[in-house]
Formats: sequence, C-alpha cells, structure tokens
Amino acid sequence: MMTSLPTPTVVVAKYTAVTTTSPVVSSWPNMFPMTKGSLFKLPRQSNGKMISCNASSDKENDQKPMIESSFDRRDMLLGLGGLVGVASLTSARSVGAAPLAAPDISKCGNNPLSGFTPGENTPQGDDCCPPDSPQILDFEFPKEQPLRVRPAAHLMSPSYIAKFQEAVKRMKELPKDDPRSFFQQAQVHCAYCNGSYTQSSSGFPDVEIQIHNSWIFYPFHRWYLYFYERILGSLIDDPTFGLPFWNWDTPAGMRIPSYFNDPNSSLFDSKRNQDHLNAVIDLGYHASNTDTPEQDTVSNNLAIMYRQMVTNATDPISFFGGEYRAGTEPIDGGGSIEQIPHIPIHVWVGDPRETNGEDMGNLYSSGRDPLFYCHHCNVDRMWSLWKMLDGKNVDITDTDWLNTSFVFYDENKNLVRVYVKDCLLTNKLGYDYQKVDVPWVSTKPVPRAPKSGIAKKMTGKIKNTNDTSFPIKLDKIVKLLVSRPKKSRSKKEKKEHQELLVLYGIKYDSQIYVKFDVFVNDEDDNSSSPSQTEYAGSFAQLPHKHKGKSRSKTSFRAGMTELLDELQADDDDSVLVTLIPRTGCDDVTIDGIKIIYV
Repeated sequence: MMTSLPTPTVVVAKYTAVTTTSPVVSSWPNMFPMTKGSLFKLPRQSNGKMISCNASSDKENDQKPMIESSFDRRDMLLGLGGLVGVASLTSARSVGAAPLAAPDISKCGNNPLSGFTPGENTPQGDDCCPPDSPQILDFEFPKEQPLRVRPAAHLMSPSYIAKFQEAVKRMKELPKDDPRSFFQQAQVHCAYCNGSYTQSSSGFPDVEIQIHNSWIFYPFHRWYLYFYERILGSLIDDPTFGLPFWNWDTPAGMRIPSYFNDPNSSLFDSKRNQDHLNAVIDLGYHASNTDTPEQDTVSNNLAIMYRQMVTNATDPISFFGGEYRAGTEPIDGGGSIEQIPHIPIHVWVGDPRETNGEDMGNLYSSGRDPLFYCHHCNVDRMWSLWKMLDGKNVDITDTDWLNTSFVFYDENKNLVRVYVKDCLLTNKLGYDYQKVDVPWVSTKPVPRAPKSGIAKKMTGKIKNTNDTSFPIKLDKIVKLLVSRPKKSRSKKEKKEHQELLVLYGIKYDSQIYVKFDVFVNDEDDNSSSPSQTEYAGSFAQLPHKHKGKSRSKTSFRAGMTELLDELQADDDDSVLVTLIPRTGCDDVTIDGIKIIYV
C-alpha cells in the first residue's frame, strides 16, 4: 500500500508564455521499421540521427524522454505537423470568422437529463453544472514545467499503479462542491456534451454547445485531460505525474487493465459490463456479444485501426470531424476515430444492466468512470500519431477552429479560458506518451477477391442513387449503386485529391446507441468483417440528450482512394455500397449518398 502523501498547499497560479526547453516527438512508435515507403516519416535533421522519446519501463516507471542529436526547430515543427507549419496563426485561412466561444457557465442549466430514467447517482434535476466563478483567467503556459510522460496502462509498474490510485482517491475525497473533485470533473463532460451550455457567449443563447460530432472533439478532450492530469498531480504533489493511456490499439493492451477491477481501488466502477472485465475488447462492438474467436477479434481490431487512422483519415476534416462554428449545430459529422473505435469502446465498457448504459455507455455519465480518462488519453494519442503518418497530415488552419475556446478549472481552483490554437503541440503543454509498438500500421485489410466490375454486374438488379427516392430508411440492409464523378485517376490526381464516400443528412435517435457498417463492392453480407478491404467504415453514435429534441442530424465520410485500388475497381464507373444496420437503426434515415473529391 502506498505511503500517505502530504496534501499540497493550494497556491496562486503563476503563468508565463514559455515553452519547454526540449521539444520532443510525440508518441514515437517503438519497434517500427523506418524503411522507404514507411507510413511514419522522420523529421529532417542536420546529422541524420533519429529523434526518439525514450520512455521504456523501469522500476518506478518514471520515464524521462531523451532527445538524441541536435535538430532544426523549424524542421521539428513541420515534422510534428504543428500549428500552421511555422506560419503565424493570423495567416491561417478564415472562412466564417465565427469561432465558438467558451460558455458562460453562470447560465448553465436546461436539465439535460430530463427524459432519461434516473440511475442510482442521477436524481431528477441533475443539470451537470459545475460551480460558477467570479473571475476567468486566460491560459498561459506554465514556466519551466517538468515533462509529464503518459504511460501505457498495461505496462505500469506496481508503484506507478499505486500512485495513480492514490491520486484518484484524493480527488474523490475532495468536497463535492470543489471544482477539482472527481464529481465535478465528471460534471464538466456532462455539461459540455448534454445540453447544459448554450452559445450565449457567441450571441446565440438558443443554440446549445455540443463537443462531439465535429472538429472540436479532439481539442476539447485534450484540454479536458490536461487540467484533469494537472489536478491529479497536484493532489499527490507530483508535477511529473502522467495520466495513463489505455493502449487498446495494440494486442497486449486490448483488455481492461486488471487493477481497474479491484473493488477496493479508487479506479473501480461497479457500472461496467460484467462480461467484459477480462475479455478482449471489440473495437467495432455492436452492443451484443458474439462467439468470434479472440484472435479474430484482435485481427479485426487492428484492421479497424488501420482503416480509421489511414484510409479514412486522408484529410483534416475526415480525421477531426466537420466544421462547427458559432450559431450552428455539428451536422457535418464526427471524425474517423471519434466514430469508431471511440464510441464502440464507450458502449463496450458501459453496463447493460443500467437503464441508460451508465457509466461509460452514455455521454452524461461517462466521466464517472476513471477508465474514461485513460480511454480518452489514447484517443488523444491518436492525434499525435496521425500527424506523423506519411509526413503530410497537418492540423486544421481555419481560424474559426484555432480560435474556438473553452473554460476549465485548474489545479488551483481557477477558472481558465483556453483556445484550440494553444493545444496543438503536446510538448508545449508539457506532456508526451510512452514509446510503444504501433502494430496497426502494417495491418491493412485484405480483400476476399478483386471486385472490379461488381457495379456493372448489379446494374438492373440494384438501384442507382440517381434513381432512388431519398430519404431512405435503414431498418434493413440497403444496397445502392453510387456513381463516381471520375475514374482511372492518375497517381498525381490521387495524391492531390482524395476520393470520399459521403452519407449526408443522417437522422437518428440521439438517446440510444446507433451503429451501422458500410461496405463497398461486397456481394456477401454474412461473411464480411473489418479485416477485409470491402469494409469501408462504421457510423456510430453514443446516447446523449439535446435540449427539446431527441433526434439529431449528421453526416459520415469514408476514404475510397486506397480501398478501390486494393479492390482493383478504380476503372469502374460506379461502386456497390452496402449499409448494414447493427443496432438502433429502425428509425434512421439518410438524405443522400454521393462520392466527392477533396
């Protein structure tokens, strides 16, 4: 048992705009061959040596990154895909000049849980509102902050596990009205995602704020974890404490770490699916268990990661999610990783015995499970990894995105306003991830057989979208032929413009788990799996409430360029698209399906 640590004194925050002295490459993959044609590209360096973040496990698992060789800072920023290259933020393109402003938390309310049956810890009238504050500080980077290394949860030493447990225990012991308490930290997520805040600060008091299903999903959760981590570190008087990430994208990490299942631990949550406590996670979970062998589940998981991180994340909007500006709702859809595996993992962990899938299975209650923060830590890690793929992935440059703001309480109980533009580089925020293997980069899905000419063979048997009356209902399997604006594109054209399949105007019941899978040129609906090239991706939505409505509207995107090449179907005029409803789709309708180039 860990020795009791002295409770640190709360001091006034001292902020200054200074970066860490040694920038590091975030989330550098371990044991990945850096060969010609590799997906991961090294930043250019003057002496040709590799820059690495050495965070291998030791007795205490208190890893310290080591920077090998000197480097040009401009090249480092480019290698990280940081900010806007080395350009100033003012040079970034502005489309709408309407960034979403941080909410006025004094106007928090709306009783978003109305309509949900209260659970054990959810009395009627729980509006998710954290305490108000008379003052808001603008964020500045802490001076001379030590680097915090976030470890892989399944690789932590017993002493680091004890440290983590003690930090969460102390957070749970704080008074309920303390903004740093475990209860109030969970309220933060609930308020931002379940209708408690409106866009009143942006001049739209009748439009709610929703931090899912758009391009603000990643930066919101990055800032959320940043302050959560700093609060935990302050409670155990350890500024080097790094929040563990649940490494569900590698086979060794595809189970809930066993120490989360100890009823005597602060990391325990009784509201988890009891069938999954020691099972291999299903990253494409349909809300029902299957008899799929564990090895096949692992293979499917790795294929899903490749599909969502590579094939379906070829441009910033596809990865981050659609545009979301002041005065609007997030109707353009979530990013690739947000859709899957992020959402299925939530449902896989959540307890089906609970009315609303609490805790992880519903947005309002997700933050009540300590595992939630480790789950999102790995989601955040995907952002860092994505910016290293092919050396071409970069952050969004639209100033409405960069100037979007949020408010959070820090470790000193200060309410702090933050901006997206300040969270793009993890080293600037003072943290990095332990170096681990990234096996999904080499697990490209494999086609059952070449699928050229499928659409032509189906002509006359299956309707083309041009001859279909929309909206269509997804209460059964839907097959449609979708015309391609251009075929047989050159390598140069494919490099400059990605081909995307878009489903738009998807209307669904936001209070239930909704999921359907999308396949391309697939003739056999029964034997398809994510490990096969025909699988294009999945649409998934986690249950949540909106003010005054239960139905929501959004879109879905899937990358087609690589997929059609693998299926040898790049010369085809049309493709066969199959939509397979998995759960919650009886009332789902779709306004249209098309192929575009971006």
